Amino acid sequence: MKIACVGIAVQDRIYYVENMPEQSGKFIANDYKDIGGGPAATAAVAIAKLAGRVDFIGRVGDDEVGKTILEELERYGVNTDFVKVYQNAKSSQSAIVVDKNGERLIINYPSPDLLADVKWLQQIDFSQYDVILCDVRWHEGAQYALEQGKRFNIPTVLDADVTPQDIKPLVRLATYSVFSEPGLKKMLPFAADNVEAIKQASQVCGGYACVTLGSQGCIWTENDLLCEQSGFQIEVVDTTGAGDVFHGAFAFGIAQKNSLAETILFANAVAALKCTKQGGREGIPHAEQVYKFITQNQTS
Repeated sequence: MKIACVGIAVQDRIYYVENMPEQSGKFIANDYKDIGGGPAATAAVAIAKLAGRVDFIGRVGDDEVGKTILEELERYGVNTDFVKVYQNAKSSQSAIVVDKNGERLIINYPSPDLLADVKWLQQIDFSQYDVILCDVRWHEGAQYALEQGKRFNIPTVLDADVTPQDIKPLVRLATYSVFSEPGLKKMLPFAADNVEAIKQASQVCGGYACVTLGSQGCIWTENDLLCEQSGFQIEVVDTTGAGDVFHGAFAFGIAQKNSLAETILFANAVAALKCTKQGGREGIPHAEQVYKFITQNQTS
């Protein structure tokens, strides 16, 4: 099994506070972490921790931040041979504030030094992958990779989150469009609710559409039916990266040829366990922990 994760990698600077600031001023953090982030990059870490073979395909600068990003990915077992390192360029970064309930506010700086050009992707043989996962933060890269998935009849997973561009062209290409709630609302702003929106999204997408709803779980369409998987009850410490981890676990499940329901149950469990520890990656579990967690929660 081998999976490609195509998209952005950033360095996250996370500040932990008692309460989320509601006005301008000076505030004191009670803890701080400086760690790697980014949707596709964190999804790749999740796959590696679940014992999957995974390549991260993205862009960084040749600054110290870029070196740190790549070193951390490699420590987790993610292959970075297909990362484009731009010379004299800044890497992307994010500042994140997390409150006592684990909720977070993210301010992302997508470096303009990292060009959108995809010509260099032509050097990668995408036929080697069992699943291709893409985030929407590098629109051109995602489109190229999804087209390669179509070309080689490889299942593709789209992390359909919020981005300035219209993501419908990507959704039409993807086998599985896995929306965040804000991403779904942005694409279909006039839908009455999440159920109506996901039904509409299923008419747009190239395969299946589902939406993650945090602690409430996930809903999706399959064979014209609306399906639901409830969330797990946990003590939330930090939700940073939960969606990214869900997508990585989802791609892992698809690569294992699990059913969609089994895949979503598994991904829900992986994301839930991640939220029990600080940071976007530290709490990502190994596969054995996930299966044990699911069994305990199904029998309790």
